[in-house]
Amino acid sequence: MAANPLLGLIFHWIGGLAAASFYIPYRFVKRWSWETYWLAGGVFSWIVAPSLFALLLVPGALHAILSAPIQSIGLAYLFGAMWGLGGLTFGLTMRYLGIALGMAVALGYCAAFGTVMPPLVHGTLAPLFQTTSGHCIIGGVVICLVGIGVSGLAGMSKEHELSAEEKQAVTTEFDFGKGMMVATFSGIMSSCFAYGLDAGKPIADLAKQSLVAANINLPIQNLPVLIVVLLGGFTTNFIWCVILNIRNKSAREYVGGVAPAHIDASTEPVSLPRNYLFCAIAGVTWYLQFFFYSMGQVKMGSYSYSSWTLHMASIIIFSTLWGIALHEWKGTSKRTHLSIALGLAILIGSTVVIGYGNYLAIPHP
Repeated sequence: MAANPLLGLIFHWIGGLAAASFYIPYRFVKRWSWETYWLAGGVFSWIVAPSLFALLLVPGALHAILSAPIQSIGLAYLFGAMWGLGGLTFGLTMRYLGIALGMAVALGYCAAFGTVMPPLVHGTLAPLFQTTSGHCIIGGVVICLVGIGVSGLAGMSKEHELSAEEKQAVTTEFDFGKGMMVATFSGIMSSCFAYGLDAGKPIADLAKQSLVAANINLPIQNLPVLIVVLLGGFTTNFIWCVILNIRNKSAREYVGGVAPAHIDASTEPVSLPRNYLFCAIAGVTWYLQFFFYSMGQVKMGSYSYSSWTLHMASIIIFSTLWGIALHEWKGTSKRTHLSIALGLAILIGSTVVIGYGNYLAIPHP
């Protein structure tokens, strides 16, 4: 399976679109507490979808996991659990900052830590400074961080220009201070996903052997790794959501009951099929980001860790577009709108530069 940075870039863009879109279906879940719909959707994100996709598409996926070194499995699970803490607070980031600003800030930290740390740990960061392709990739990462910064400034501008009522009209629990703290923690912890995939490389290598033996020429050897990493993420999310279910007396919502926080004048009955359907859509959509990410990473060649920056940039691009479509920026000035457009342009440019850097790294006849 030869490297193909252009195809890898397309995969990352599709994954970014899925990641930026997954939270939308949750808007149609009615009279459920956050912890209830987050866990219901998470079962599909972290357990159902990764298991089905890997077991159906990768022959010997379970064998690859069970035959890998125990240290690799343990680290992949551990980093997945740490990423799960970031995923928990990522949902809160959307609640407090909205889709556009929340993703820009959280993913800014996530991009920086997730891209630089794996090669730094392996001692492969220094060689980047010695090649033209490495210079190009480093430049693309820097451009991406600039784009994230511009997007964050646009969000700060929005914070100053809109009244509390206007901000809460589209983000009902808008809280800039609380949201920034949550987004910072979320972004740093969420970068552990990149470490989990890196730790699970022995699993991917075994899966690749089974794909070659079955004459399957698809870049899907990372799918079994996702089972382990996402199981770790499920663990931390499950524990916290159950704690909240008990504390808020919201566990009854899973079977059609109404939590005290949602007992109001509304006589609209809770539709369990509707709520579970939209949670399932959200969960599977969320998983698809890493389904395409894992394929894009394989296609990026020897500098596959630059995939993390491409993934983060793609998510911010599409989440910003979603924010515009959902009128999160309504009422802001032309200067803020220009900042949004500039941030988008810089981020798109960064993905092109990083993709080109990976292209230069491929030996050409």
